[in-house]
Amino acid sequence: MKIINYPDRKTWLELLKRPTLETKSLEKKVNSILLDVKTNGDTAIKKYALQFDKVELNDFLVSKEEVKAAERLCKPELKKAIQLAKKNIEKFHSSQKQKFKTIETMPGVKCWTRAIAIEKVGLYIPGGSAPLFSTILMLGIPAKLAGCKEIILCTPPDEKGNLNAAILYTAKLVGITKIFKIGGVQAISAMAYGTETIPQVYKIFGPGNQYVTCAKQLVNKNGTAIDLPAGPSELSVIADETCIPAFVAADLLSQAEHGEDSQVILISDNKKTIGKILAELKKQLQLLPRKEIAEKALENSRAILITDKNEACELVNEYAPEHLIIACKNAEALSYKITNAGSVFLGNYSCESAGDYASGTNHTLPTNGCAKAYSGVSLDSFVKKITYQKITKKGINAIGPTIELMASAEGLKGHRNAVTLRLKK
Repeated sequence: MKIINYPDRKTWLELLKRPTLETKSLEKKVNSILLDVKTNGDTAIKKYALQFDKVELNDFLVSKEEVKAAERLCKPELKKAIQLAKKNIEKFHSSQKQKFKTIETMPGVKCWTRAIAIEKVGLYIPGGSAPLFSTILMLGIPAKLAGCKEIILCTPPDEKGNLNAAILYTAKLVGITKIFKIGGVQAISAMAYGTETIPQVYKIFGPGNQYVTCAKQLVNKNGTAIDLPAGPSELSVIADETCIPAFVAADLLSQAEHGEDSQVILISDNKKTIGKILAELKKQLQLLPRKEIAEKALENSRAILITDKNEACELVNEYAPEHLIIACKNAEALSYKITNAGSVFLGNYSCESAGDYASGTNHTLPTNGCAKAYSGVSLDSFVKKITYQKITKKGINAIGPTIELMASAEGLKGHRNAVTLRLKK
């Protein structure tokens, strides 16, 4: 982890760069798979399952028997943990339901809004060495609360064609029954365009590596909505002398272990604090089963010494991290100076892992600086809003002359005429 002391503001953009693949070659590879699946459907999916997941599949859909077997395999203590997390996530996301009022903007002119669930959604759940069953809670729960009619789930199988037991148990707990053994770019293509087996959806959700993220962005260009650009994981920590160095080090490693292209940024106005945290980080790193992955991520990471906490907040706002921990004495007060972040964790005991699993907030968040313009996934992500208006005779008489004048000024006679005819009647 590189240590940078008092960097000049002119160097911030360069200093805060994320690790990325070369995009042209990445897009070319991803696009060829997308087009193959779009054209050849299930046949192409079987080919890529064999190529990438090393498994020969005849049927992608998970059977009821497989779900029952997974439920038996899942340990009781893990089931209880998942149930508690589900309860908290449901509670928080239920609070996001909006009530809309009918507004009379002027006599005889009424306007209102309705939130309507997106009918068909697809959830992508990463598998492999870190099967993210927690993501099913984060996506499936708000989808169910919103009232989405069709929810499908895609996740890659192991080399024997099996799915992780916790993934299947969590899907059943949430109420998702259409589960397909498909991973990577081919899963995104299948959900975007549909195949003989996999139904087409209107919006795709879920995190993934740079290939999955690229696939989501490419199908988005062709008309399939996506949740947000959610790529490699990242975390920034603002820490002062009141932080507990072991806690901060653990938080940094919790994100570094996600993948080699993950990134963590430590920011402090205290040189000794940085030293203590890095010493703890070195010690804890040796105990991680995913040590090699974390080490690679730390090569792309920074520990930055700055002059004061105001500058720390400005640096964070420039970086716009997916996750931000403020391990400082005045954490809550400082948090109001943060304008660009996916999710914020305040104080020594608010570990980022809590948001990843069970506190209630969503862990599907914008990365790569997209927190400057995007929000994380919420109940709102699964609905679309339609506006309505009802204008009476009294209303058109009141507002009509205004519309006529504005339409004439824009040179749109047809617009004006639609009002004029009503006024004459």
